[in-house]
Amino acid sequence: MAEEQPTIAKKAPYTVQVEGGKNYFWCACGRSETQPFCDGSHKGTEFTPVKYTAEKSEWLWFCGCKQTGTPPLCDGSHKNLK
Repeated sequence: MAEEQPTIAKKAPYTVQVEGGKNYFWCACGRSETQPFCDGSHKGTEFTPVKYTAEKSEWLWFCGCKQTGTPPLCDGSHKNLK
């Protein structure tokens, strides 16, 4: 069986101000209505959310295209999308 591909939620990162010590669950499937975070829409797929614990309060760029090699953060992969 072929590996399921994520839905591209956005061809750009989501800029999020995170709070130090707080856990965030990044949507890996691209189906969530609460991008870039999980709302449970992955149920029934092979995707699971990626837990991210913020080390400090700061602005971060969470991947929107779901193609990043460094989940959950953007690595610029969206620049290679057609």
